[in-house]
Amino acid sequence: MRRLFPLTAESASPDQLVDHEWGLDELADAYAYPEAAAPPGEPAGADGAPAAAGGPAEDAERPGRAWLRANMVSSVDGASWHDGRSHPLSSDADMRIFGVLRGLADVVVAGAETVRKEGYRPARARDAFAARRAELGQTPAPAIAVVSASLDLDYGLPLFTDPVTPTLVLTGAAAVAERPERVERARAAGAEVVIAGHAEGVEPELVLGVLADRGLRRVLTEGGPRLLGQFAAAGVLDELCCTLAPVVAAGEAPRIVDGPRIAVPKRFSLVSVLEEEGFLFTRYRREPAGRGASGGTDRDDAAPDI
Repeated sequence: MRRLFPLTAESASPDQLVDHEWGLDELADAYAYPEAAAPPGEPAGADGAPAAAGGPAEDAERPGRAWLRANMVSSVDGASWHDGRSHPLSSDADMRIFGVLRGLADVVVAGAETVRKEGYRPARARDAFAARRAELGQTPAPAIAVVSASLDLDYGLPLFTDPVTPTLVLTGAAAVAERPERVERARAAGAEVVIAGHAEGVEPELVLGVLADRGLRRVLTEGGPRLLGQFAAAGVLDELCCTLAPVVAAGEAPRIVDGPRIAVPKRFSLVSVLEEEGFLFTRYRREPAGRGASGGTDRDDAAPDI
């Protein structure tokens, strides 16, 4: 693995530009959550890159709020999966980073359909992150939070019956009122049902609020695309870690963000790029409000007549 951006005097040295396998500690330092994600009075990990000036870390309107990071994989032609699963687009290095991002998070948020398709299991407590998590006051393993309006989940799976940290089910107040038997099955399996919306579904801002109220401020979402689309449209996505796989998938898979149209495209700043075997591991951070995409000339308008 090599760091392609940002290049510093250290990272641009010949020995650093040579491919080498990054250890878990090195990756964890590179992907550490910023201070904005640390609860008041709690230490924060060293950030792997400087925060964008005026970015979410300096958001005075949402002090002590949760920091929402997304981790997704995409083919070079924009597919978010192949045959319904992300694994065909992944690699060994991608899975290492996947594990590190989980090892740093307080909670992993995923949509119910993604949980079903990807066969989600409880997050593991890993020795490699034990000391780091203890220092930050985290549980031995992150909680998994499943977003579901229907509450139609298999509560007999280990995800609910045998997690290191109890699994959360995030849903809306109307869903709880209309499906009490499913709520009881979830609770009987050991899951905590958390209301994060007024209708059947969740509301992105409320999701982050109820998680922060539980001390879960380092939030990681692994999608799927529709859930990530909701977070992006609501303007609460702080950071996007996207693996660009050197494959062409075609087909009908959605993009990694598949949600309602955003009136003005949200602008994100490039924080870092790592590379291994043609896979690019990119990391972007949300820019502050008022710095959206420019309203310049469309590419079609600028094209010369031929």
